[in-house]
Amino acid sequence: MSKTPVTAVFDIGKTNKKFFLFDQNLKEVYHTYTRLEAIPDEDGFPSEPVLPLREWMLDTLKKALEFQEFEIKKLNFSGHGASFVHVDDSGEPVTPLYDYLKPFPEDLLEKFYEENGGKMAFCQQTSSPPLAMLNSGLQIYFLKHAKPEQFKKVKHCLHLPQYLSLIFTGQMVSDYTSIGCHTGLWDFAQMDYHDWVKREGIEPLLPPILPGDSLLQTKPELGSIPCGIGVHDSSGALLPYLNQEKNPFVLLSTGTWAISINPFNKTALTEAQLNQDCLQFLSISGQPIKISRLFIGEEHKYQVEQMYTHWDLPLGTYKKLKFDKAIFEKVAKNSKKRIGFHYLKPQDYGLGRAQQSDWNSFPEFTEAYYTFIYELTDIQVASLQLVLEGAEVNRIYVDGGFNANDIFLEMLRIKLPGKEIIPSDFPNGSALGAAMLVNMNF
Repeated sequence: MSKTPVTAVFDIGKTNKKFFLFDQNLKEVYHTYTRLEAIPDEDGFPSEPVLPLREWMLDTLKKALEFQEFEIKKLNFSGHGASFVHVDDSGEPVTPLYDYLKPFPEDLLEKFYEENGGKMAFCQQTSSPPLAMLNSGLQIYFLKHAKPEQFKKVKHCLHLPQYLSLIFTGQMVSDYTSIGCHTGLWDFAQMDYHDWVKREGIEPLLPPILPGDSLLQTKPELGSIPCGIGVHDSSGALLPYLNQEKNPFVLLSTGTWAISINPFNKTALTEAQLNQDCLQFLSISGQPIKISRLFIGEEHKYQVEQMYTHWDLPLGTYKKLKFDKAIFEKVAKNSKKRIGFHYLKPQDYGLGRAQQSDWNSFPEFTEAYYTFIYELTDIQVASLQLVLEGAEVNRIYVDGGFNANDIFLEMLRIKLPGKEIIPSDFPNGSALGAAMLVNMNF
């Protein structure tokens, strides 16, 4: 019996660690996943269990190489950003994989910004909002200045996706998609590492940069398989759309966060845009991509729970609602009813509103929900405009949780006349993008 040739991909998120096999048409034919318990770092803060992760990945691939029905022809990785693995010369981790939610010492952060021309000037140069540990390059600065004894052991600093590749190839590299992921490492005007990286002596710790579609090879004991260098998960998720769509477009990727991605927008960031959570990524070839972020999923979850409690409604009630133009027009006229958002910042988007939601001012759930989505889409449109400005497109794809929300989509269509709003879904998009990269299929 002949084996089906497949591409294997490890897709390592913060919660789920997944393994996929894709056939020659890039259709998923197998998957498995695990969850691993966080391990406290030396300060007691949870950290990524990097050694158990390595053990699971090696074990999973070895089992897959023995499958009777599949033959693994290529291997690649996608991983969450803002995460560094610090290793010695042999590639062994010498520190915990610090969590990007770990608090950053305030005095050290202030010192860093003072040394680099002030917070907002630095943020503009690196196209990164000030996000403390989420600016993952600053994790190396933190290690050098707050934990010098541990820092002495560090010979190489690898972004997580490239560490995953190292496990199987033994080779240390860097890639643009991880460097460009709000790291604070990259000077977008100079298109090179920022001066602070050189001044602090950190550049020699960063392995050479390769294009995202580069191929290495797994170690002989792991089959000598052509192997990718890994990709940042959000950048990987964009690739299926670039493959499918030949005209300029924006991807609105929704979930806990709504990420507006315009791969055709190369314009520089303004200070105002940075303050509105707008930043730039780097493409697999090192080109800037403008994106904006909005904490929309968490806001929706919070407000819907409040409404369900107020009207004593069962979970899932909002999913039964369909768009009704008459209700929309009523809500649009009644602009005095303002939702007091819990997570979003009104000053960022110029939408004045009450400090607190008064659900008693609404006759029933449907009108309250419409009002909430009306105001949420006002802010979503403002967030989208940040990436549309300077590079207008006619087509906006919406994937993730909100692509099935009829009311959300219809309100976007009304508020963005002339734009085609297309609900779309590539399940496991970041893994699919990683598979495409090693097959030159985009």
